[in-house]
Amino acid sequence: MRNLFAFLFRYRGILVFGLLEVFSLYLLIKNSSYQRAAFFNSANAYAGRVLEARTRIYDYFRLVEVNRGLVVENAALRQQLYRSDLEGRQPDSLGVTPPLRPGRRDSVLLGLRQLPVSDPEYLLIPGRVLNNELHRVDNYITLNAGSNEGVQPGMGVLAAAGVVGRVKAVSEHYATATSVLHSKTAISARIQRDGTFGSIKWLGDDPTHALLDQIPRQNLLIRGDTIVTSGYNAVFPEGILIGTIDSFVKEPDKNFWTVRVKLAVDFSNLTYVYVVSNRHKPERDTVELRAGKKPTAEDQP
Repeated sequence: MRNLFAFLFRYRGILVFGLLEVFSLYLLIKNSSYQRAAFFNSANAYAGRVLEARTRIYDYFRLVEVNRGLVVENAALRQQLYRSDLEGRQPDSLGVTPPLRPGRRDSVLLGLRQLPVSDPEYLLIPGRVLNNELHRVDNYITLNAGSNEGVQPGMGVLAAAGVVGRVKAVSEHYATATSVLHSKTAISARIQRDGTFGSIKWLGDDPTHALLDQIPRQNLLIRGDTIVTSGYNAVFPEGILIGTIDSFVKEPDKNFWTVRVKLAVDFSNLTYVYVVSNRHKPERDTVELRAGKKPTAEDQP
């Protein structure tokens, strides 16, 4: 207490001057409408800057939450890409069915009988990549979406750029998936330009490239051709981007091209993905097993 009184006594002149300045400003602002308006405008400007800085800091620390919301919204928007061929073709009041959208068909000829066809309902489950391997022979990714969100083994995994892999194991809140960079991953694919079918397999060394197998030597290939999913199985929707042809070589002792594909997904910068759920896959698998079809590497979860 003695030190406090000594401090106040030593700086009594400065303290009295400061109090008088504050009191003078108070009287000036109170008795002058112009000065009062100018003061509050300046105060609001400085307060606005402080609040803006605080908001920026707050927004920075809630980026994860914002991104999670954007992923859910994007999943709902991407869901519109997988609508049925028959959607929107209900007869109108006069009983007339609207024309089919270009490039679509609602029936196929099987055994001389027209059977109606509709695309499977592919539901997208958003997830974040928690762990991602690149430099092993068999690489896996870990997601923060599990059985509680509807994820099951065997489901496909997509990113905004294209195909990522397939779910291998699932717990309540997490899932592990084999990425395209896995020695046992095989994806049914086709060349978009001419429809030639093949199979995508990883070379085992470069995480940016894979091998497109089973392309006959008589086929004309063009560097830059787009490679997409074939739709032959029920894991991935048809036409999802896999990559582009980077190079191709004719091996003298083979009847197929050796095609090197540059993958569309950058696995070194993989953050948010979508697990693809096909509601009709169990039914399709059951029918194929009854018919005696042996599961291939691509059919295995």
